[in-house]
Amino acid sequence: MAELDNPNVMSNLITFLSSLIQKVAESNDLNCGFQAQKISVFHGLTRPTISIQSYLHRIYKYANCSPSCFIVAYVYLDRFAQRQPSLPINSFNVHRLLITSVMVAAKFMDDMYYNNAFYAKVGGICTTEMNFLEVDFLFGLGFRLNVNPKTFHTYYSYLQRQMMMMLQPPPPSTAPESSIESTLKVHLCFSDEESTSHQKEQLAV
Repeated sequence: MAELDNPNVMSNLITFLSSLIQKVAESNDLNCGFQAQKISVFHGLTRPTISIQSYLHRIYKYANCSPSCFIVAYVYLDRFAQRQPSLPINSFNVHRLLITSVMVAAKFMDDMYYNNAFYAKVGGICTTEMNFLEVDFLFGLGFRLNVNPKTFHTYYSYLQRQMMMMLQPPPPSTAPESSIESTLKVHLCFSDEESTSHQKEQLAV
């Protein structure tokens, strides 16, 4: 994915990805009174004052990981949400999930990466907490860290299509549902290793 090396492409991708995740978090905030949700190590006592977009751009600016890590982190978040339905992404846990998913992706994808202490500083948390978050995230994923090329392309292509849809005005015949609701319905194809069980992964909303 050579286009990911283009700073303008990555900046737009980070902005859209943060917008998508924010919509999911806000949707889950509204549903919290209707669905049983557990409190985890990712859950903060209050909502962070920094926006999801600013936080993700901060990670992108200082983490210095390969651009592909953000796609892989998105895959990890999707897998985590699917495997942990009682821990939906919301405004209280999304920031910790973001910094953890990017750090784990960098460790798995990149030959050189910063340690937990550095990511803790970027994320605005202490190193001890970063260590706990990493362990819980790995167990939450079932240690399924491999992302094959087909899965990567599926997620990246989805983000590209959604970005194009947001940039282009809808045709006159398009139903009103195609704005926020279609963005929240993150329909993703299963990867090669999952195709035998036919289990679709989608971001919990």
